Amino acid sequence: MMSNTSFPSTFSIVARDPVNGDLGITVQSKFPAVGSVVPWAGANIGAIATQAWANVGYGPNGLSLLGDGHSASETLKILLDSDEGREHRQIGIVDAFGKAVAHTGKECMEWAGHIVGDGFSCQGNILTGEDVVADMADAFENTEGDLIDKLFAGLIAGQAAGGDRRGMQSAAILVVREKGGYEGGNDRYVDVRVDEHPSPINELVRIFNIYDMTLLSREDPNLLVKIEGDLLTIIQEALITLGYLEDARENSFGNRTKSALTEWINTNNFENKARDDGTIWPSVVDYLLEDADLMTEWLNRKKGC
Repeated sequence: MMSNTSFPSTFSIVARDPVNGDLGITVQSKFPAVGSVVPWAGANIGAIATQAWANVGYGPNGLSLLGDGHSASETLKILLDSDEGREHRQIGIVDAFGKAVAHTGKECMEWAGHIVGDGFSCQGNILTGEDVVADMADAFENTEGDLIDKLFAGLIAGQAAGGDRRGMQSAAILVVREKGGYEGGNDRYVDVRVDEHPSPINELVRIFNIYDMTLLSREDPNLLVKIEGDLLTIIQEALITLGYLEDARENSFGNRTKSALTEWINTNNFENKARDDGTIWPSVVDYLLEDADLMTEWLNRKKGC
């Protein structure tokens, strides 16, 4: 039977990237489809996580307040002052200027609490202990990379510290950027969810890696490698194995191999990673060799086995 008193025991991070202004949330919960309840964000506006006995109105109403020019702290006060159930709520907010605030109501189930840092807030309830949010904050602050890398590091650290004391069920990551969505049509730069899974964080990472390959451009151009020598040979072997190339008669990256590789890339929706300069991203090589079950052979060749 449906109940409006079900508590999504949850740990989450809300944060802003000080370099490019991206805003995002990542979350895990012993609750199905947590991505439909907790994370809310608007590009150049702010990010909000509403949890515990979640008041989902905090999401759209909070973003509206932030969009009207209220700071994170002003927004939090307005939301709480108008909510009789405030002591059952937990919320983290970061605004477009990187100001972060949080609230953990006195009636939230133990362990419950939050840590607010520079441009981020970590919060959780029904946790194994305070170490969960402490380790999340430490990992977030000390991980190199963009906001996505830092959010994942914090989420993984929170689970490693014990996470939700009731277990795992769903997870999500949402990052917004102005015109960051597909073909610039919206602001959802990253929107990936796992609604029901025994290991939702691991599954979220797996799905995100495919999303990253398909839609994002986050790799360092210095990592591009020229298709020649042993790399050309193993790419041709993979394409033959997968049925995209008949044979390896070309001893250079010629038209037949180029055409086969392009067909494989297009089939897998990796057009975002396509190159026309004779180079290839390492992530594309890895995915191709995994697809052809040749990764172990390739690693052994590179080791000289």
